[in-house]
Amino acid sequence: MTLGTKIAWDDTVLPFQLDASDMRGRVARLDGVLSGILRQHQYPAKVEALIAEMALLTALIGQTIELRWKLSLQVQTNGPVRMIATDYYGPEKEGGPARIRAYASFDADRLTDAAPFDQLGSGYFAILIDQGKGTKPYQGITPIDGGSLSACAEAYFAQSEQLPTRFALKFGQSTEPGIPEHWRAGGIMLQHLPKASPFVTGEGGSGTGGLLTAEDVVTEEIAENWTRVNMHLETVEPLEMIGPSVTPTDLLVRLFHEEQPRIYDAQSVRFGCTCSEDRVRQSLSIYSAKDISTMINDDGLVTADCQFCGAHYRLDPATVGFEAKNG
Repeated sequence: MTLGTKIAWDDTVLPFQLDASDMRGRVARLDGVLSGILRQHQYPAKVEALIAEMALLTALIGQTIELRWKLSLQVQTNGPVRMIATDYYGPEKEGGPARIRAYASFDADRLTDAAPFDQLGSGYFAILIDQGKGTKPYQGITPIDGGSLSACAEAYFAQSEQLPTRFALKFGQSTEPGIPEHWRAGGIMLQHLPKASPFVTGEGGSGTGGLLTAEDVVTEEIAENWTRVNMHLETVEPLEMIGPSVTPTDLLVRLFHEEQPRIYDAQSVRFGCTCSEDRVRQSLSIYSAKDISTMINDDGLVTADCQFCGAHYRLDPATVGFEAKNG
């Protein structure tokens, strides 16, 4: 089996628990999801790398939440890559796939030869959870720091949830003779099982600007287990995470056989967008007829493009806007 063919465990997230160390985690493999996301735009390679990392984090984090609607990850910065946004939609029915979509905004003329993360500059990393109509969305924010988006996610869990969390991610372009180049990604998320969150006192954490890190919220009670399990995780090879030869189940046994891994059913994930003409009309319903008149193109239509999936909508201006909705 080659990297260019569809592998049974591609585009899945596998939940597990380490009973001997009171940890939980996820193993994710993304292939077709990334192709669906990235083919919508002609992103430079450095931007694609950031989107691949963000999508992988989204899949891992989204599967840990009892999600009724949507998890979103967002990055806003003053750097060449101004924004990255991802959405994870929980399965619509038992056994169905979750859906992921993502896009980025960037200034091509400001991109440098530096590493992908260095294209972000300063800004913030946010996690938003929307459980649907009638609920209040939750939002947590942490600064862009630590050298990777996974480090930002670890800081978020330490700062906002006080849960020790670790990510090991690998992503890159697969190149083989006769097979189109495409992105693959694989990763592991480890997290101490949530209990009553410790109340961290003092002047702050060991991170930049006093931010808490995973080590800051590791209590003496769990320190030995946390250190041991992370030592196992550090032995993982890149090809074990993204290659065709090691299944996620076999990988967990290789890494954590001493921790008594308990493995659950895998969750499939797909590229998917929720845009529709109705949603476009709803978004335009806040505008007056005067406002709508400024949006009309040379063909006499109001148009809108979905940044996530590339769908293009062409609407009669007389049918959109506040007056049309209430007329």
